[in-house]
Amino acid sequence: MYISDDHLKSFLADAGLVAQKDFEVAEKEAKESGRTIGDVLTAKSVIGEDELRRAYAYILGIPFVSLSSVAIPFETLSMVPEPVARRNNIIAYSHRGDELEVAMLDTDDLAAIDFVKKKTRLKILPRLTDAASVKSALKQYQRGLKDNLGDVIERETVALERAGTENLGEDLQKIAEGVPAVRIVDTLIRHANAQGASDIHMEPMENSFLIRYRIDGILHDAMELPKHAAAAVTARIKVLANMKLDEHRIPQDGRFGAEAGGEKISFRVSILPVYYGEKIVMRLLRDSVSGFTLESIGFHGSGLDRMHEAMRGTTGMILSCGPTGAGKSTTLYTLLDLVNTPNVNISTIEDPIEYQMPRVNQTQVRPEIGFTFANGLRALVRQDPDIVMVGEIRDKETASLAINAALTGHLVLSTLHTNSAAGAIPRLLDMGVEPFLLVSTLRVAVGQRLVRKLSAERETHTLSRDEQAQLDKLVDTGSVLRALKEEKVVAKTTTWKDIEFSTPKPSAESASGYAGRAGIYEVLPVTTSIKELIMKSATGDEIESRAREEGMLTMAEDGIFKAAQGISTIEEVLRVVKE
Repeated sequence: MYISDDHLKSFLADAGLVAQKDFEVAEKEAKESGRTIGDVLTAKSVIGEDELRRAYAYILGIPFVSLSSVAIPFETLSMVPEPVARRNNIIAYSHRGDELEVAMLDTDDLAAIDFVKKKTRLKILPRLTDAASVKSALKQYQRGLKDNLGDVIERETVALERAGTENLGEDLQKIAEGVPAVRIVDTLIRHANAQGASDIHMEPMENSFLIRYRIDGILHDAMELPKHAAAAVTARIKVLANMKLDEHRIPQDGRFGAEAGGEKISFRVSILPVYYGEKIVMRLLRDSVSGFTLESIGFHGSGLDRMHEAMRGTTGMILSCGPTGAGKSTTLYTLLDLVNTPNVNISTIEDPIEYQMPRVNQTQVRPEIGFTFANGLRALVRQDPDIVMVGEIRDKETASLAINAALTGHLVLSTLHTNSAAGAIPRLLDMGVEPFLLVSTLRVAVGQRLVRKLSAERETHTLSRDEQAQLDKLVDTGSVLRALKEEKVVAKTTTWKDIEFSTPKPSAESASGYAGRAGIYEVLPVTTSIKELIMKSATGDEIESRAREEGMLTMAEDGIFKAAQGISTIEEVLRVVKE
């Protein structure tokens, strides 16, 4: 799909979408990197992909369609087989008479158009679309398979009952490798991935085997299997995760990889003995996070500037803080992706390695053989790294080694389990880190949580006077409104009564009205005044108060900022920050 740079520049300038200066900078960067100008403009967030695609469509004289919130009839969608749709980015979305409209990322892909034409014997009408639309449509293939998946599970559990697995306890290997167990586990994995689950919980009950998925941070019941299926499913997962089949008394941990819906997924498995058997929790880790930017995961404004400033340094420490499941690993991997260039050596010590990254030397902690974070970090600093990522600072020894690494010419990235950014400082002091060392090394601490994002279908409302008063008690609404104006999200004259907030609306895309998650953050830079408080052993509250005076938005305030943008809801933000 060829569009000349002059055509694109002229159209974007005339439409007021991109300033001439921004275009010229992107043009220069495109020539140096070998990418297209459009790719550079979207990567730098100068223009959104949707807007750029609409511009392409206008220049080429081809209609543009957005399918992000469109429920496509499965009989129409399946006119293009899923592997072809995924490989060629072509989606059949509207069938009328002898005409079939297809959405494509590249309308010059004549081979794909010809394939669909021969398969359907219909007149093909190509339309231009964006990557988000293709991704949304590909998920609908998986949703359309749900009924079939349920049939497979029911059929195979009946087969298990017929085989009498309860009497085959002495031959667990045979059960694990049997067709019913293999099909049930494979189907569960495909089903969970199609639902966008981050975790699968398998819980033995008195008379059943309960399957639950964590979707967008909330656990949902998915299905109940008969009690007799538990032994086969557990045995199969133990085989996949390389665990001991005959061990039922102590917890076990493992991992394995699989492919579902065309993407590679790593599964982190934990098995724990409970009253009625063994409970299994599997964390789904999509293998690649490359391409994320700080903007795309939710940083903005002064917090974004502070993160970029800290990342420009070649020494010091950056901490991501929050409870389990707050998105800390994603933040660290995004930071690593930003600095992952050929002229630096990056080494990590993790437990577990959640994502594999090219050109990054990743090491897995193995406490059972004495290979701990502390031992691993000692070895890493002898590997001539420029940047070191420590999965988590858990104890005094690791904290001390991380601080020393930051002092001796390394940029150190790590996480801490604290409730806020300010809480990281007293936590490190409690671990025995000397205040003078902390002020010399810590550049920025980030507190974070994940909130559910609204789907495309939503309802809007403005705050009543009572709701406004209630919000004033919970957050500094003046700081939030000031940030909204400074970042030009709202006009300079806007007041709270003018801002429209959203509430979820169930739709074909999402029964809950939410789809996906976004981060809410507080970014605490260690300024001169914060350093003075650290040297005085100030409390976390005192440090947070000073940071707010210097312009830091708290996580709750950042959440309300995102609710005002329509990303999430006030109720969702308050639910998360109160947890």
